[in-house]
Amino acid sequence: MTTIRIFFEKCGESAYISLLDLQRVFHRVLKRSGLPVWYTMGFNPHIYLSFSCPLSLGQESLCESCEVKTEAESIDPAVWVAALQPLMPRGIVITKVAPAVEKVGEIETAAYEVTMPADAADVLAFYNAAEHAEVTKKTKRGHKTLDIKAYLPRIDYESAGEELHFTVTLPCGSGEALNLNPSLLMDFLHENGGAPAWQCRVLRTHLYTKSGADFA
Repeated sequence: MTTIRIFFEKCGESAYISLLDLQRVFHRVLKRSGLPVWYTMGFNPHIYLSFSCPLSLGQESLCESCEVKTEAESIDPAVWVAALQPLMPRGIVITKVAPAVEKVGEIETAAYEVTMPADAADVLAFYNAAEHAEVTKKTKRGHKTLDIKAYLPRIDYESAGEELHFTVTLPCGSGEALNLNPSLLMDFLHENGGAPAWQCRVLRTHLYTKSGADFA
């Protein structure tokens, strides 16, 4: 049995498809595609499907992926892409299909491009001058206070007309490993005079493994 990883972009209006709905979308698409995916055994067989580091609602990404299994000895990636893409909702673009190489547990960090209104420059200056930037992260065991400055000491941005742009790299582990969602940073900036979430865009551009390589 081979584990296949489907890489895709999730941009525009598809950013508002929740993880649960995204799972339903892929289940339906895979069933309709006729591709040789593996079903679990038991009373209620279903397609094995697992997503890597799913996004928060409203965030976009160029580097999403999910895993399925197949009993086929080999696959033709072009056939899989051609079967899946026409069935996808607007905003989801299949970029690659290939046997899984790295395990999801190898993902350590993620890079994001953030766009905010130009008047958010003041709150970024506040962040850079602050000694601490404490946020509250919800965990399975309750709530935990973290200092984002320990992972992102400074935000350097570029202005472009009525917008400003910056890139951040944050921990993006799974299981017990630390995962810092950029929404924590955006909430901190908003609470300290920044723009509301609907005026900001968060785009995940890369997932990096512990070796520093792109997740594949």
